[in-house]
Amino acid sequence: MRERLVAAAYAAGWAGLKHLPEPVARGLFDTIADVAWRRRGKGVRQLEANLSRVHPDADAARLRELSRAGMRSYLRYWRESFRLSTWSRERIAGAITVKGLEQLNEAMAAGRGAVLALPHMGNWDLAGAWIASAGGFPFTTVAERLKPESLFDRFVAYRESLGMEVLALTGSDVSVVGTLARRLREGRLVCLVGDRDLSEAGVQVDFFGEPTRMPAGPAALAQRTGAALFPVSLWYDGPLLRAEVHPEVRPSGEGSRQEQTAAMTQRMADVWAEAIREHAVDWHMLQKLWLADLAPRQVRS
Repeated sequence: MRERLVAAAYAAGWAGLKHLPEPVARGLFDTIADVAWRRRGKGVRQLEANLSRVHPDADAARLRELSRAGMRSYLRYWRESFRLSTWSRERIAGAITVKGLEQLNEAMAAGRGAVLALPHMGNWDLAGAWIASAGGFPFTTVAERLKPESLFDRFVAYRESLGMEVLALTGSDVSVVGTLARRLREGRLVCLVGDRDLSEAGVQVDFFGEPTRMPAGPAALAQRTGAALFPVSLWYDGPLLRAEVHPEVRPSGEGSRQEQTAAMTQRMADVWAEAIREHAVDWHMLQKLWLADLAPRQVRS
């Protein structure tokens, strides 16, 4: 019953909210964000715990200020995502500015293929729609399988309508890693969210001075295929979404492949940490992330 209600709520969001006038939609989602923030449920409390790592000198009042802005940013992501299917190509092109795009263009022109790895910042769906349309690079990505199945199918159909090929992380007979590697060897683009490990078998990194795990996939795929690996950061700036494609992260050539994967993942974590510290309210991490917060069974040595 709960799964059916969740699916119905999302269906209503896509069906009804996308046609509201922009000021009405913005006011509605800001109100939802503020109500959730005042109730200070589990997600908001975890967001504040995460932000306390980003800004360890912030007092309780400052953390509450950051979390309120963070919830508004998070609900902005959902508002835009529910309405994105109605946006014209021109509106998508004008909604985002990208720094460092020439690096991606060079790698793709050389036929190397590329991996764009990004954290849960800003609106990764809007960034993906921009890359697939205005940027000129349809791409492949991976999505966590959601319950109920109808909700997952709706998310996949939505993202595919924006120009993405979406692979389910689990529950498929097709090898996700194998498919991603083939796409890269074909000189194509792969985009992966990389700041939270869903497999419980990721690479341990230092993130804001504490250990956590991040997926090995982006670095491992780049090594396996020779594709370029670019960390990306996203943040809101007034009505715009800004993105930066950071310099390529390359294998050092020293140590085992596993050691090089770990080193590359750490370098991406360092890039993301700097961006998140500067734009903390646009980091939408409402889940437990650091090993100190996770249950023992979720932490592997």
